[in-house]
Amino acid sequence: MNDNQAIIGLGSNINPEKNIPQALRLLREQFIIEKQSAFVRTKPVGDANQDDFLNGCVLIRTGLGKKDLTARLKEIEQALGRAKTADKYGPRVIDLDVLVFNGKVEDTDVFKRDFIKQGILEINPDFPF
Repeated sequence: MNDNQAIIGLGSNINPEKNIPQALRLLREQFIIEKQSAFVRTKPVGDANQDDFLNGCVLIRTGLGKKDLTARLKEIEQALGRAKTADKYGPRVIDLDVLVFNGKVEDTDVFKRDFIKQGILEINPDFPF
């Protein structure tokens, strides 16, 4: 059963024109994607000496709970070649984060970054920030 809804944030600044579509394909293979926001170019946070990011959001339906969903997203990141580094704000092949789970904000970056908020509002114009 696919009783849970989640808004997933996607971002990449290492070959994003290749990695974002690959991530979307892997997400579609494992989840029902109900809506997708536009993808926008954004400046990096933290280390400014890196390429801009391509960021967007998808609304998925899943039978997984939040913890298992997060673990599955990490598996997708690894499958696409992401390696964890000490620099939290360093370059990324792909970054997949649960932003909202069943209507509840799960990532505080939602409140700090306008492009995330805009992606969520594109998917759900009535989201109560």
